[in-house]
Amino acid sequence: MKEIEIVTPVTSKSYEELSEKERGLVDAARVAVKGSYAPYSNFHVGAAILLDNGVTVTGANQENVAYPSGTCAERSACYYAGANYPDARFEMIAITALDQNISEPLVPTAPCGACRQALLEYEILAKRNVRVLLVGADEIYCLPSVKSLLPLAFTSF
Repeated sequence: MKEIEIVTPVTSKSYEELSEKERGLVDAARVAVKGSYAPYSNFHVGAAILLDNGVTVTGANQENVAYPSGTCAERSACYYAGANYPDARFEMIAITALDQNISEPLVPTAPCGACRQALLEYEILAKRNVRVLLVGADEIYCLPSVKSLLPLAFTSF
């Protein structure tokens, strides 16, 4: 038997420690969460994706009583980007969440498995790492790539 250790590199930063570009994307995700429609879970998520053409695309989760008809913030943003900017490539994504009781979660929130897989497709299209910022109230987890969220990813290639 051979044991394989999988390590996910994560750097924890404060908002002030981020670059200007990263702070702009975090701010966009924080604005995007206001467009969330989450009357059932009361868990509101916003995402912002920076494209290599300089455009920032945002999305927010949209729930529906007929689960699973809704969509997550990350997928609403990445599919919008793919449909409207098909030649642009992803550079970075910021994700934040809040519930009905607090302004943001105490710890950063990671995307669900379906969103990780969807985002990975766009990282593969970009042919480079897409930086991930998971935004909490007091700290931001910075990951070097989407693949670091899904180390044993399914790919068709």
